[in-house]
Amino acid sequence: MNKTVELVKLWGDYEAQHPDCTIDDFFRHRLSLAAKEEKLAVPEWQLHPDINGKLMILIRRIGKYHIVYSNKALEGTGLDQIEEFGILVTIFNQVNPIKSEAIYNNIMELSSGTNMLNRMKKRGLINEHSDKEDKRIKRLKLTTKGEESLGKAKVRVLQVAKMMVSVLSDEDKQLCLHLLSPVSERFAGTFPKHKNKAFDEILKEIVGEGK
Repeated sequence: MNKTVELVKLWGDYEAQHPDCTIDDFFRHRLSLAAKEEKLAVPEWQLHPDINGKLMILIRRIGKYHIVYSNKALEGTGLDQIEEFGILVTIFNQVNPIKSEAIYNNIMELSSGTNMLNRMKKRGLINEHSDKEDKRIKRLKLTTKGEESLGKAKVRVLQVAKMMVSVLSDEDKQLCLHLLSPVSERFAGTFPKHKNKAFDEILKEIVGEGK
């Protein structure tokens, strides 16, 4: 069968079953079929995650690899860990943000974020000053040393990112961004609000009762 005719037939069959679907839905469906993993023989007594758990384990493992290699790459830049780079980027991009903004933007607890800011201040990477309208509010700014460290670290961080996803084509990277961005957007801004809530309350808010 001609490949174009085959593609049209596949689309027609899928559209018949999903009248409100889009082209994007169709291609995601085809990718999901291609990505079905082989069933491996494993002992029944072992614990194994469902599809949700597998995805989160994969994301977490990739994130841990990224942290390890990033921290190694940052040696000699004046930064000790990748979280410090995130803090500097936030301060640079937001132009004198308040301390809590810099902390929560990097998905950190207020206490640990404050400790990190204090350490960075002692090392001369940042300084803080009172807000012009509200003296109780402290705003952050990069020092000359902080800007120099940010410039050096940026080069290394981009190298790590390129290395981490070198096995993927640009098209695959765009697809990953498209598929996972809604997950990030769903939780954006909620982290500080959930700090004092019980997990069951958060679960109900996110997915509904009884999920």
